[in-house]
Amino acid sequence: MTDAISQGTKSKNAVETIRVKRDETGLRLDRWFKIHFPDVGHGYLQKMLRSGQVRVDSKRVEANFRVESGHEIRVPKVAREKPGAGKGSEGSGAFPGSFGAKPPPPAIGKADRDYILNMILYEDDDVVVLNKPFGIAVQGGSGTKRHLDGLLAGMTDHFGDRPRLVHRLDRDTTGVLLVAKTRDAAAKLGRTFQTRSAAKTYWALLKGVLRPPQGKVEAALVKSSGPDGDRVRKAEPGEQERAMHATTHYSMIDRVGQKACWVSLKPVTGRQHQLRAHMAMIGHPVVGDNKYEGGQELPAENMEMKLHLHARRLIIPHPRQGQPKIDVTAPLPEHMARTWSLLGLDPERFGASEE
Repeated sequence: MTDAISQGTKSKNAVETIRVKRDETGLRLDRWFKIHFPDVGHGYLQKMLRSGQVRVDSKRVEANFRVESGHEIRVPKVAREKPGAGKGSEGSGAFPGSFGAKPPPPAIGKADRDYILNMILYEDDDVVVLNKPFGIAVQGGSGTKRHLDGLLAGMTDHFGDRPRLVHRLDRDTTGVLLVAKTRDAAAKLGRTFQTRSAAKTYWALLKGVLRPPQGKVEAALVKSSGPDGDRVRKAEPGEQERAMHATTHYSMIDRVGQKACWVSLKPVTGRQHQLRAHMAMIGHPVVGDNKYEGGQELPAENMEMKLHLHARRLIIPHPRQGQPKIDVTAPLPEHMARTWSLLGLDPERFGASEE
């Protein structure tokens, strides 16, 4: 088998196998799929993963799985179907509207273009760092039509290539978001995140006061579904096989009486909702977090009911050898800045080197 499509696996009935190349190591599976099958939508990829049509080394995985050189990815034949193949008839293997040779994404309007440009904190030939606002999804999904990934796709004239997300933030989390401008940069940065060589610092307002003021939470997480959507919780005995190891360091910066505290959070791992779930587990949920019990009894009147969690700073080796590290700090979003002012907290209290 070569790095290209295995000649022995193409057939009229079903699947082909593709071996991951060396320069693709560290890519998320959904990003790898976007490179090789750009016309397959994210939602349909999720369906293929859930049904086991797409597998890695014969194992079921999720879209955020990081591929390694030599991994063999099973891909159903329908991923290469052209528009109208089989005319979309039942049993033909064609799924009209899911994918096909679509035209490139149209350029976005001036308002959306300005929206993206105003987010830029840092940019060079390989990467762009955005200050993600509150309330916009990073990627599309069920019912999500407007998202950063889609907006970035409409700005290839500005960025010179199809920008590639390197990591994700929750819809209501704000702050530093790293985007690669090239496939090579995406692969290298993906490996950096996978090896945990990126230093990430978040700021949050928590309910109550942490005791002790510094510590570490180590609690494996599992995904679960509920009436308010997907969330994660602490793994229980017998769930080790599907549990995700997660570690978070925390340090209290300041406090507001006994009602709330401003903390610095440094995740070692990067699991979905990790910081929010870990803080709720120790009895101090993030203020404004309705999903993890942080939306009740706000610390002060006139506070906005929004998630108070901000990706404050990112330090990561530059993907181009010999370049200095990327070190970017994002100012507080408007709703958190207003809260800090309301509670008498000073966001300029510490310099970047002390965060």
